[in-house]
Amino acid sequence: MEFDYTEELKKRISDNIMSVRTAIEDAETASGREKGSVTLIGVTKVFPVEYAEAAAVSGLKDLGENRVQELVPKAERFSSLDLDVNWHLIGTLQKNKVKYIIGKTHLIHSVNTVELAEEISKRSLSNNVTTRILLQANVSGEESKHGFAPHELKPAIDRIMALPAVEVCGLMTMAPIETYEGQAREVFARTRIIFEDLKKYSGLEGFDVLSMGMSQDYKSAILEGSTHIRIGTAIFGNRAEYKPL
Repeated sequence: MEFDYTEELKKRISDNIMSVRTAIEDAETASGREKGSVTLIGVTKVFPVEYAEAAAVSGLKDLGENRVQELVPKAERFSSLDLDVNWHLIGTLQKNKVKYIIGKTHLIHSVNTVELAEEISKRSLSNNVTTRILLQANVSGEESKHGFAPHELKPAIDRIMALPAVEVCGLMTMAPIETYEGQAREVFARTRIIFEDLKKYSGLEGFDVLSMGMSQDYKSAILEGSTHIRIGTAIFGNRAEYKPL
């Protein structure tokens, strides 16, 4: 099979990736962290598979999708091209869609209920795989956002740690759209404190992923300890302006 991307698209995306990586390194240095400590996930939500292909051949090893129905065909396409990347599901996952995603993800970022974790466990067990997950924490308290409230996380971890075929790797959060400067960073700082507390509480050696930060706020997220940032617009462009060919 031939690749779908054009050289023009590849150059634009490659340049954007390089720019984001430079900003990541600057933020790592500013926060006293080692270079390479942050994983860059390129989020191709809405964009067609050629955008994902162009990112992968430009050296981006982690790609994310918000919806199962977008991730699955892209993952299958990559498999046919022998393109090896880590697929991350970062959007809301409905229980009835779990069966389609098992075995196809490197990490599911958006586990927001114990019941969803139980469904992932059941499906993973029946497919003889272990699925790595993050618990989504609603630290900002916004009703529009999914996730566990901070006080719900310890009881949830106790129940989810007991499930077979599921590995709890850390937390994911989303900051609010800022109404004042520094609001996102405040949420990231509170999330890091919760994350570090849960790491001690759980005793899990692999509880080391803190997924927070998107195109508009990833620098602040890195300064507050984010290990994985989810970048769409800064790499692929404005989704609202994208027009299919």
